Amino acid sequence: MNYAMALNYQNCINCKACETACKEENGVQLGAHKQRIWVGAVEGTIFGKPYMNLYPSQCNHCINAPCVNVCPTHASHVVAGGIVKVDPSMCILCKGCMEACPYDARFIDDTMVAVDKCTFCDHRIEEYGTTACQATCPTKVRLFGDLDDEESDLVQLLKTKRFFFQKEKSGTLPKLFYIVPDDEHYAKQSISHDTIIHTWDDFKPVYNYARDLRSIEWKR
Repeated sequence: MNYAMALNYQNCINCKACETACKEENGVQLGAHKQRIWVGAVEGTIFGKPYMNLYPSQCNHCINAPCVNVCPTHASHVVAGGIVKVDPSMCILCKGCMEACPYDARFIDDTMVAVDKCTFCDHRIEEYGTTACQATCPTKVRLFGDLDDEESDLVQLLKTKRFFFQKEKSGTLPKLFYIVPDDEHYAKQSISHDTIIHTWDDFKPVYNYARDLRSIEWKR
């Protein structure tokens, strides 16, 4: 198993249902800056016409996770399924993982006195098969699934769509797949010129190699 999520970000309406569901499901500390998941907004203009791009985001559960590599106490670690987690009892708040994460996906939970982050709702996967954010989203932005299951809805979607990653040049092999919008105009305004666009056929060999190399380190 190797869990991941596809984001059909064109459908996002910034309703905050995902953020609210995440806090409720996981007992995340209250506060606008205490978020396991969030929706980033980028504003701009094209020929004088304003626009806004919405990018739902969270921990990318990277295969080559720099946050895990720098943690001196192994509080940051990867469990079965390729999910990056933090053991609060081992966290010493050195903030090394926060500095190493290219996605700014970690924050300090003052109630636990430890770093906190998205866990893909791993406590509910067996029972519900998905995350609280996907289950709550009214416009079906998020799709959670297993990259190792060729029959999963996630892989079936990736086989039929093009996708890209945020900050791919950091070399982390992230597992948040941003689906290229079907709307050509939205795609042009929301994807930068230097972004690499992938298909499942070109990405899968890279993913398989990295997964096989790093999965021996995952805690069972």
